[in-house]
Amino acid sequence: MRLVVQDLACERGGRILFRGLSFALSPGEALRISGPNGAGKTSLLRLIAGLLPAAAGSSALEGADGPAGEAAHFLGHHDAVKGALTVSENLGFWRAVLGGGGAAVEAALAALGLGAVGGLPARVLSAGQRRRLALARLLVAPRPLWFLDEPAANLDAAGQETLMRLIRDHLAGGGIAAVAAHGAPEFPAVREIRLGGSGA
Repeated sequence: MRLVVQDLACERGGRILFRGLSFALSPGEALRISGPNGAGKTSLLRLIAGLLPAAAGSSALEGADGPAGEAAHFLGHHDAVKGALTVSENLGFWRAVLGGGGAAVEAALAALGLGAVGGLPARVLSAGQRRRLALARLLVAPRPLWFLDEPAANLDAAGQETLMRLIRDHLAGGGIAAVAAHGAPEFPAVREIRLGGSGA
């Protein structure tokens, strides 16, 4: 399995954010996407995940039966947490929707430091805990591709270290990761793409 991006271009609101972007990622490899706000980091992740149409070029997952999006986790700015459900119920819902096959809900919560709050309604979680809960989805339903948009947002130092460990373990197991980040701690990226530009 190999993620191959060729001559990709992105247009948003009549403005070209980037063009002619090409790279390939094989199992165990990671890409860090950096750049200022409005440069197209989120758009690039959404393009390669199949959530946005490209203005030009292509993105394909070689060696897979379907598109990249079907083999990927996309973790965006919104944590997709339902406040009325308990922490465990939130993760159990995502495990069922995404097909499971990974860690049990309790084990995933423990791995993210949320074992003690599984029975609480999610509305009482702090922003950092909500982000940890979103990250727990990566464990309960394994996918070979991780597309992570500012995954360290709202995480304290311990949470950031947990995130880096999750990424390292994913890569060590043959996974692929593309991570858009401003000031997130370092992770073992094979390469980095810095996008330029400005605006919203």
